[in-house]
Amino acid sequence: MTFVVPPHPAVTIPVANGDGLFPVRRIYCVGRNYAAHVREMGMDPSREAPFFFSKPTDAIVVAPGGAGAQISYPPATGEFHFEIELVAAIGHAGRDIPVGQANSHIWGYGVGIDMTRRDLQIAARDRGRPWEPGKGFDQSAPVSLLHPASAVGHPVDGEIWLQVDGQDRQRSNLKNLIWSVPEIIANLSTLFELRPGDLVFTGTPEGVGPVRSGDVMRGGVAGLTDVEVSVA
Repeated sequence: MTFVVPPHPAVTIPVANGDGLFPVRRIYCVGRNYAAHVREMGMDPSREAPFFFSKPTDAIVVAPGGAGAQISYPPATGEFHFEIELVAAIGHAGRDIPVGQANSHIWGYGVGIDMTRRDLQIAARDRGRPWEPGKGFDQSAPVSLLHPASAVGHPVDGEIWLQVDGQDRQRSNLKNLIWSVPEIIANLSTLFELRPGDLVFTGTPEGVGPVRSGDVMRGGVAGLTDVEVSVA
């Protein structure tokens, strides 16, 4: 049997130190998970149940600090925003995962930028429509190299930051997450069966804002490879 159209190539992310490739299956993102960011978006940062949205797998752009990558300014927007995030990479399948067992399902961690067409997202939100045009477009998920949890542990207290052209835009600490990574994994697993290859973007701190063509973003999480992206 042959394919009637060419199959899409597998999407993979290199592991730090040249230790293989991580195959990406799905990308889940959690919204409004730092209180100060919730406030800057005009919402109440109460500890309501987390909510999720997705990006397509081929939105991934591998952009490790030092080498970096270039993305194009997307069409149909005048507000192209960055959101720096810790990314958890799932290594073991599970459904209805208890919080206390969630870390055992995480293979490792990386740094990602949830690129957002903010004007489209807000317009969709205000009309009660899906967020895909604002969140799920081409090249909307730059990521760094991934690090196995066996080497870096499970980050709970460390700086998370993003700069544009060398100037601070976002700077916070992972301990400011409203919902911890194990809580996110546990909650998400009540909605979907998590499988090896899934990525979970865990939320962004305050300071999100726009970039223009020619800008260079660089961001990181303590102990992980930075992510670096220029906008064409």
